[in-house]
Amino acid sequence: MEKGEDFRWQTEQFGDVKILRYQVPMFEHLPLQEKLFVYYLSQAALAGRDILWDQNNCYNLALRRVLEKVVTKYPGNRDTDDFRAFLLYAKQVFFANGVHHHYSMDKFRPVFSPAYWQELLRAVGEEKDEYLERLLFEPDYMAKRVLLDEGKDLITGSANNYYSGVTQREVEQFYQKRLGQERQPVSVGLNSTLVKVNGEIREEVWKVGGKYGKQLARIVFWLEKAIPYACNAQQAKAMRLLVDYYKTGDLKLFDAYSIEWLKDTESSIDFINGFIEVYGDALAYKASWESVVEIVDEEACQRTRKLAEHALWFEQHAPVADCFKKTEVKGITARVMQVAMLGGDCHPATPIGINLPNAEWIREQYGSKSVTLDNITYAYDKAAAASGVLDEFAWDEEEVRLAREYGSLGSNVHTDLHECLGHGSGKMLPGVTTEALRNYYSTIEEARADLFALYYIMDPKLVELGVIPSLDVAKAEYNSYIRNALLVQLTRIKPGCQLEEAHMRNRQAIAAWAYEKGKAAQVIERVVRDGKTYFVVRDYEALRELFGDLLREVQRMKSEGDYEAARCWVETYGVKIDNALHQEVLARYAKLGVAPYAGFINPEYHPVIEKGQIVDIRISYPDDFLTQMLEYGTRTRE
Repeated sequence: MEKGEDFRWQTEQFGDVKILRYQVPMFEHLPLQEKLFVYYLSQAALAGRDILWDQNNCYNLALRRVLEKVVTKYPGNRDTDDFRAFLLYAKQVFFANGVHHHYSMDKFRPVFSPAYWQELLRAVGEEKDEYLERLLFEPDYMAKRVLLDEGKDLITGSANNYYSGVTQREVEQFYQKRLGQERQPVSVGLNSTLVKVNGEIREEVWKVGGKYGKQLARIVFWLEKAIPYACNAQQAKAMRLLVDYYKTGDLKLFDAYSIEWLKDTESSIDFINGFIEVYGDALAYKASWESVVEIVDEEACQRTRKLAEHALWFEQHAPVADCFKKTEVKGITARVMQVAMLGGDCHPATPIGINLPNAEWIREQYGSKSVTLDNITYAYDKAAAASGVLDEFAWDEEEVRLAREYGSLGSNVHTDLHECLGHGSGKMLPGVTTEALRNYYSTIEEARADLFALYYIMDPKLVELGVIPSLDVAKAEYNSYIRNALLVQLTRIKPGCQLEEAHMRNRQAIAAWAYEKGKAAQVIERVVRDGKTYFVVRDYEALRELFGDLLREVQRMKSEGDYEAARCWVETYGVKIDNALHQEVLARYAKLGVAPYAGFINPEYHPVIEKGQIVDIRISYPDDFLTQMLEYGTRTRE
């Protein structure tokens, strides 16, 4: 294993992504039983990969098979511009788990010709496929994986594979009929494909023996291998419910599993495995499959434990209407973890923090678990240390100093507050469900959690609790948030496009709103120096007050299900881009030669077998992204 400064954090860069690695230093100190538990869970995390590929687009798996075959078997000259262009396209598709960009949702455009594609196919014995040809070379065919454009049919305009033959209106009518007034409603539509067959609309449920049955059976196999090594009886109980859910597709069992999973607060190893997040569906019904395996970092948990212990104080002092506050806070578990394996929609690109479950009634009655993935943030920090981005977009030496001294801590504490307290805060009025905000729900929910974190990171209470050493940490985070939201994140958008992804919309909407509302008092000042634009925070306390004001309104939108207010705020502040500023930012960033996105190569786990028994599990850190992608493809065909 590579150690310390000898570890190569970034292995390559292609297109607009850089490939990183992360270390799992705690794994080697685990006893054998826990190593076995991690190993079996890691195999379950990889077993559902094909589900996500198919969810993202109905032709993705067929395309991937051809790409893998060409990469491994093409006998022709590989030292040509055409083959290098093909290889770039293949890597982009592997990274995004399909033909659409993982963040912008736009379809990748190959720069090699249809004629060269046909040459590649003939060379490896593949027949021409009309649909794959259209997918690759017709710009308007399945152009966007998730369409969020106001005024358009969000279902027929999206190229994902959650729906077939139905319109947005038909989807909304189908599920509105199933939304009752139960106190404990299941997440309707979460684990199914909605299809129209002979004029009849029905669900194809994702379960063993149903749609994705082969992949789910493989996941169940590895989960059942893992259960005997669970950290405790409560964790094993939850896992058995997860297995039953996968076998039946019964969403009530998923809720039962989520509740029992919440009750397990003592395990030193935890995991996520399931149909979880709904960002890939414009109407936020269907969940993509994902998995993360995590090892608790007890020393780092001291920070999050303090926040969780004082969750009720934060809830009571939040700048929102009392009718939207919880009167008691239940079951808040917050931990800092080291990722041991990423799978599905969490790989290669991954979140840095997670808060679950997503069902509002479970949050209110049983609480939530949140994690900050500190070995992921550490890898990001190590890879970014010499990128030059901070020096290019920070206003002055003081802003750079604060970022270098406190930026990493500020980012982690923001994530802690966002995941641990933000998502778990507040309540909805009786009868209001998340479906009320429709295609704006994800943006509003992420904005609400971000605003909670931004408001409280500047609170002296964090210094009092010892979570941060001083409010300089908050200043560093305020600078970073405004700098990223109004400048740096624009590097991820193509010229002439607007913001699509929920997190990006949320960040710009918050920052742009705060800039506009504080403009007269110059809370945030827009400054141009030597032809370069900067956004400079001039009054941190006033900015905190603005964040509090906006949190009050965004919480009201969610609690009341005010679709029109949500639509107006997001569309006004979170979608459109200043084209002149965008061109400037892209030009400045291009000179740095840094890719705006990043993702990870997973570690590999190797059983050591003696006399037919596993006596150890060893970990290694591969450094070739394409090799790992091909190896994962081979596994799913076995």
